[in-house]
Amino acid sequence: MSLTLYFHPLSSFCWKALIGLYENDTPFTPRVVDLGDETSRAAFLAVWPVGKFPVLRDDARRETVPETSVILDYLDAHHPGSVRFTSADPDAAWRTRLWDRFFDLYIHIPMQKIVGDRIRPSDADRDPFGVAQARGQIAASYAVLEAELADRAWMSAGDTFGLADCAAFPALFYADKVQPLGETWPRISAYLARLKARPSAARVLEEAEPYFRFFPAG
Repeated sequence: MSLTLYFHPLSSFCWKALIGLYENDTPFTPRVVDLGDETSRAAFLAVWPVGKFPVLRDDARRETVPETSVILDYLDAHHPGSVRFTSADPDAAWRTRLWDRFFDLYIHIPMQKIVGDRIRPSDADRDPFGVAQARGQIAASYAVLEAELADRAWMSAGDTFGLADCAAFPALFYADKVQPLGETWPRISAYLARLKARPSAARVLEEAEPYFRFFPAG
């Protein structure tokens, strides 16, 4: 098979690409990257010197594709399946990408800020002001999303599963660990449950389970 995905099973952004591949049963070779292992790290950097995963390599087309949203666009264009991640309709496409960016920028990245602060080496290295800002961003984003989910099942345009929903699952799954949804956000909780119920997301969770012990508790 021509596709290889360089990733780590615990990485939240890697989940987004994996969900896309699993949704369409797209054949690919999984290549787990261990940045703590010199050989694994060097092999990955030879593919993508920036050193951020996931990265999709398509040997048949001699293309190296980084960044999760770009990977899913690439799959739509060159390895399509029954699920189209972004509509061919221009208006539907920008609306889908809006929510894709919403989840990545306003929930996913602030969540990573909180998690990253937990694994800093000492209290002196922590950033309580930055964490408070991240929590405020997540809370504001939850409020927007709760309202949007009043009359839709999925966040991609046309109320069908797509790019925005691939972005939503890892963002909300991990955000719920650091800023629990609880009973405050019932529509988001129900949406997250729908996402978890999809076979693609369930497979991602199953593969990540052995690594969850490395996730830093609060």
